[in-house]
Amino acid sequence: MLQSSAGIFNYLKGAIVPAIQQDPTPDMNADTLSALSTLMLAQAQEAFVQKAIHDRMKDAILAKLCAQCEDYYAEAMRLMSKDSVKQMWDREWVQQVSGKQAALHAQTHYYQALVCKQNKEVGQEIARLTCAMELFREAQSRSGRPQLCEDIMNKAQRNLTEAQKDNDFIYHERIPDVKSLEPVGKAALAKPLPLPTRFSTKPADLFEFLVPMVIHQSMAGFEQKKSDIVNGEIAKLRESTQLMNTVLSSLNLPASLEDTHGTELPSSLQEKSQAVINNGGIEKLESLIRELPDLLQRNTEILNECDRMINDEKSSDDQLRSQFKERWTRTPSSQLTETFRVNLAKYREIINNAIRADKVVQKTFEQHGKAISLLSQGSAAIIQALPSVSGGSNATNCSAARQLRQLMEEVETIKATRDVIESELKTSTLDMKEKFMKALIEDGAVTETLATDALQDTYGALQEQVRGSVAKQETLLSQIQEKNSEFTAEKMGGGCLAVQREDMLKDLAAGYDAFMDLQKHLQEGGKFYNDLTELLVVFQNKINDFCFARKTEKEELMKDLTQDLSRGPVGLPTAPSNHEDAKRQAPARPPPPQPAPNTPYPTMPQGMPLPYAMPSQAPYPMYVPAPMPQTYNPYATLPGPGAQNYPQNPMPAQQNPAYPMQGYMTYPGPQGYQYPGYPPAPHQ
Repeated sequence: MLQSSAGIFNYLKGAIVPAIQQDPTPDMNADTLSALSTLMLAQAQEAFVQKAIHDRMKDAILAKLCAQCEDYYAEAMRLMSKDSVKQMWDREWVQQVSGKQAALHAQTHYYQALVCKQNKEVGQEIARLTCAMELFREAQSRSGRPQLCEDIMNKAQRNLTEAQKDNDFIYHERIPDVKSLEPVGKAALAKPLPLPTRFSTKPADLFEFLVPMVIHQSMAGFEQKKSDIVNGEIAKLRESTQLMNTVLSSLNLPASLEDTHGTELPSSLQEKSQAVINNGGIEKLESLIRELPDLLQRNTEILNECDRMINDEKSSDDQLRSQFKERWTRTPSSQLTETFRVNLAKYREIINNAIRADKVVQKTFEQHGKAISLLSQGSAAIIQALPSVSGGSNATNCSAARQLRQLMEEVETIKATRDVIESELKTSTLDMKEKFMKALIEDGAVTETLATDALQDTYGALQEQVRGSVAKQETLLSQIQEKNSEFTAEKMGGGCLAVQREDMLKDLAAGYDAFMDLQKHLQEGGKFYNDLTELLVVFQNKINDFCFARKTEKEELMKDLTQDLSRGPVGLPTAPSNHEDAKRQAPARPPPPQPAPNTPYPTMPQGMPLPYAMPSQAPYPMYVPAPMPQTYNPYATLPGPGAQNYPQNPMPAQQNPAYPMQGYMTYPGPQGYQYPGYPPAPHQ
């Protein structure tokens, strides 16, 4: 980047004067551009020096790189000191460049001294280190930075002390004058790059996303339909999977197939226990649950503050309207805040739904907390807690057991297939902008059929797979229940303890399913609250801007009304009776000026400001709804008043088709309970 900048400054130096055909401004002066170009090269060379130091390159190479960098800074300092341009630079610029030049000169001697040390040239080493220390101090003085190059300066000081000690006791070499030493070679890695023909292989088109409004509307409608299809099909898959898990948990499958002797822990349950431990166990769930009240309170406080600001503004407006009556001509607050109040109600309903969802989560945790706690303690604790059944029947090789194992393999196949289908639903992309543009050009309109056909082509096959998977599950569960009854009849031979063990295994299996779902839902619930906080903060800022604009408007209007009242006409006092004759003889007075027929205020003398009057549409801050992310959220919106889900439709008087709305489905949890839906936050 710095080398490219140097090349650009060099290009401007030769191209600017012929292009403008007049004396350039000081910033485009040839001397200015030369100084800037050299300064860019010096900084680029310094970057190479830093990289070489980091890569631990040889001292001789480092000395040459530093020598070239010092030369660049010296040249930049010379160019910046010219009379024609020296007034342009900030004082700090000159100090920094001068300090850098001295520091790089010092580093050149330091690294060359290390080369002399390797070659046993102690006299030259001492001479260079002595010069380096003087230059380091000079660099700190010039730049005004006492800590400049402090680390390498300390190293140089230690090396100098050590070299002087060795020379005094061992070598006794003569210390030459540093000016008589052979100059250090230079290695120029930084060079100005020529101006490229094109700065980017893929330049961004500023008008790429500029399309007609009808295309924006069509794209918004298309995205809404696409979101409905994707979310709906994913919800069907997850609902079916949850139902299947619930049925299998109630039948204690597949653990029941493995626990045929009544003494050992089924391998599937061992894996589930380990999975719970790996995911943080019951402590992780308790931590996530404890976070929810704080997140809820934060959102509630923001919403209450929004409500308070709107109510305060309305109260102030109503009070002044009652005081000034018809002279208070600005738009009533109730008309301007209608959209705000609609959204406040929607946000309030969403928070109420979230509160109900939190209660369901808490209830589910309490219901399965004991099983989750036992799973979190590991296999040894589970074996100790399970009733041991000795002498149980060996039903491993019975016909029902073999058929159940085959059916359980089909269950795993269905789950794997559904994961693939869900992934394809989420990752499928469909860009309709070009098709809509083509239809608009050729037909003059974008029909709904075009979007419907495209969605059918993309998602039709996946929808058919979802329907097939759900239908196959119904048949499979029926077969599993039938074979499990046969298997249970053959297996049960341990009396009461066998029944207790079977029930406990079922509870542990259900506890595992509850743990995994609770963990996922609590994480999504936390994300929901955090996302809602961001939207509420934006919403609060918009209300704050609105209230500030109304306050400013109120102050201006009150000022003008006060001035208008002070300019009102004053009646003349009644003349005494002894002045009647004189009054009759007085010449006729000119008629008083008449107020303009269309102005409710008295006419002011020319040059006086007219009373303040608001235009028909006050310039309040625009209120634009914020888009929601296009992702599937299994935390669905619980039914609000009148079974209305938010947000499903655009807000009244605030249609914004550029942002597609989203709706989310609800799905049941395992073993009869239903997980709540943390509702998606609405558009503002």
